[in-house]
Amino acid sequence: MQLRSKPVLCNYYLTYRCNAKCGFCNIWEKPSPYASIEAITTNLTALKKLGVKIIDFTGGEPLLHQNIGEILRIAKDFGFITTLTTNCLLYPKKAKEIANLVDMLHFSIDFYDKEKHNKSRGVECYDHFIESIEIAKKLNQKPDILLTVFNENVEDIPKIYNDFCLANKFMLILNPVFGYDDIKDGLTTENLDKLSSYGQLKWTYLNEGFISLRKDNGNNTKDPVCKAQTSTIVISPENKLIAPCYHLGSANFNINNNLETLYHSEEINFFKKNQGRLPECEGCLVNCYMQPSFSVEVNKYFWKALPSTIKYNMRKGTWKNLFKRRN
Repeated sequence: MQLRSKPVLCNYYLTYRCNAKCGFCNIWEKPSPYASIEAITTNLTALKKLGVKIIDFTGGEPLLHQNIGEILRIAKDFGFITTLTTNCLLYPKKAKEIANLVDMLHFSIDFYDKEKHNKSRGVECYDHFIESIEIAKKLNQKPDILLTVFNENVEDIPKIYNDFCLANKFMLILNPVFGYDDIKDGLTTENLDKLSSYGQLKWTYLNEGFISLRKDNGNNTKDPVCKAQTSTIVISPENKLIAPCYHLGSANFNINNNLETLYHSEEINFFKKNQGRLPECEGCLVNCYMQPSFSVEVNKYFWKALPSTIKYNMRKGTWKNLFKRRN
């Protein structure tokens, strides 16, 4: 049963540029401009009309955008729920500028050990992570700690949870690694079971649908769970609409100040009708699109994901914004 036909999320890439070189990501390898304020404002107007509720300002490193504070303020004025993930290299400088403008602010960490984390990121950023936590606390901000989980860091979860999350009442988001292009996933069944166990901790968020989908070998093109094209809108720094999703990215279309019309065009309708059914979609595990997909259709993944969604809401209260009336 379909619960929603309108898109709920926009992944808005402000730039592909990044000041780190994470081993589980290849976005930073791309040359990229920065999204313009004018295009962002125009597109946010259209996204509001299309029914989008949440804007994930992403990258690359979104804090590299020199107008990030203004962008977030515009999005909040429209009534959007905002999310942003940062490696913390720039957060100490940008903290006051973005304070109270991000509903779901995520600080990324890969390992509890400083040297391992810096090696994973390809840059010295662990100390910035620690500093960012202290700054956020002084500003009365409640960031989530985001751990992309792969086989090598599963055993770090208890220490990260106890020292950074439980001690500060920050949510720990466990984000199972996913493969795309030449990036590998490969979490073992044993480690998937460990994740499920850690997901029961009070200040931990784990979408159990992710675990179930991995045990089912990912998206099945004959009976797809993916609703990437109808649940999510993806906009590039070049002001292009990407279809069916960023990670597959088999087509992109110039928006030209006409996002609403483009979204309902014959070209995009093709991807809506074939979402999750393209040959490249077989076995897909990309969390960015599976999470909203789980929320728009009632199936076993919906029920697997629901408890963690309720839990996050109880801890953060963010999703109550979905029901606020805005002019």
